[in-house]
Amino acid sequence: MKAHIVAGLGEVLWDLLPDGKQLGGAPANFAYHAKALGAEAWVVSRVGDDGLGREIVARMDGLKLKRECLTVDPEHATGTVSVELDGAGLPKYMIHENVAWDFIPVTDELLDLARRADAVCYGTLGQRGRVSREAIRAFLGTTREDCLRVFDINLRQHFFDREILDWTLRKSTVVKFNDEELPVVAATVGLEAGEADVQAGRPHHNNSFTRWARETRLQRRWRWACFEGRTWMRSMSGRTGWQRTCARKRGLRRKCH
Repeated sequence: MKAHIVAGLGEVLWDLLPDGKQLGGAPANFAYHAKALGAEAWVVSRVGDDGLGREIVARMDGLKLKRECLTVDPEHATGTVSVELDGAGLPKYMIHENVAWDFIPVTDELLDLARRADAVCYGTLGQRGRVSREAIRAFLGTTREDCLRVFDINLRQHFFDREILDWTLRKSTVVKFNDEELPVVAATVGLEAGEADVQAGRPHHNNSFTRWARETRLQRRWRWACFEGRTWMRSMSGRTGWQRTCARKRGLRRKCH
């Protein structure tokens, strides 16, 4: 059987932790797990022409991830996130701006991959800058109708707004968020959060967020899932925790096993 073509679209960066750096970026992580599950996995991002960028390229090669759409920026540095621990041992993050992945270009290779992709994952962070936002939207606009478009909302700092959330929700077939992000997303797009449903672990199809989805004709295209009593949109990250899911699509329900 031919491997599915899966793309992680957006940020790739180094988390600069107190005990050393770790490769990060949710879309790149998605591609890594897709590769582990047998997919032909692509990383669509941008790195700087510097040592950190060359390390990322080498890491992609070592992991056998496709990087033809991982471009090199001669002007902007490779993305980093500074992580410090406060007095209570809790991490504080500084996601540096105007870095290479803020300037992903629209290229022929990117659009060709978009036409061939079976699934693509993206978030809000990769859309914080105009250039990369336009590239992500060009990619999504070029995908086939049957391409699985996975929106891992992944809210970070102030790098999102109503327009980004609304536009991207409408383009997506799968949306993943956690219980902390739900009220923020709902408030940002002008809805009540359905907090009682979240706290009780009840499916969100009883609250205003899903009523909005139904009114905007999104509900029929979204896949819902539950895990350990929570009701989230389904993730394809490949992590063990997501193997126990129940899906709801076009009225079809399956129990968790």
